[in-house]
Amino acid sequence: MRKRIAVSGTYSTGKTTTTVALSHLTGMPRTHARTMREILADALPGKRLEECSAPELIQLGIRRFTERAVHESRLPDGFLSDGSSLHEWVYGKVRVRAGIHPTDGYGATDAPPDFYEEVIDGMGAVLKDHALRSYDVFVHLPVEFDLVADGHRPVSERFRHLSDELLRRTLDELGIPYHVVGGPLEERLATVVDIFGLPALMSLGRAVELSRAEMAGNPRRAAAAAGHVTE
Repeated sequence: MRKRIAVSGTYSTGKTTTTVALSHLTGMPRTHARTMREILADALPGKRLEECSAPELIQLGIRRFTERAVHESRLPDGFLSDGSSLHEWVYGKVRVRAGIHPTDGYGATDAPPDFYEEVIDGMGAVLKDHALRSYDVFVHLPVEFDLVADGHRPVSERFRHLSDELLRRTLDELGIPYHVVGGPLEERLATVVDIFGLPALMSLGRAVELSRAEMAGNPRRAAAAAGHVTE
């Protein structure tokens, strides 16, 4: 049966590791967008993410959503999405409360300019509509693990928890069904396969091995691959 499943959760909840493992396990294609830091190198060469202004962060969010939508459009027969369009909305919205650069000890109180929330809410209407049209169901990964200190995640623990709460509230608001799935990686895989009646093309252990090997091939993800379930 054709399913468009989005794997949801904030930073360091294991979206990438989980979706890669699920793709190996079930044979469903995985889709994703590059991180904002990865997009930054092309969009604003020479600039650090922590140096970006509010308009520049909005630009990166739009670029990320566009990339995500294009990738999803190429998989009409179903997919596993690493994240969703709602993440661009949620991360932008939470910056209104947590600061433009909400890392612990860095810029945690830098309030966004007055126009910022209005623009984010305008974007949010588009991103929510995309979610309603593009995803059948969400698998939501709760905050269970510490934030991975790899320089890739420019956020704070407060930002993570605020994002998790807003993600769930937004799914409730939109009426998109979702299942909260936690625990060790093998347990997550078994739960998702059981919920959706997905095929298992290999053992859970083998899917985990392949996922961690694939993650280890990306230097920024190496810490996550070395025994953590996190993203």
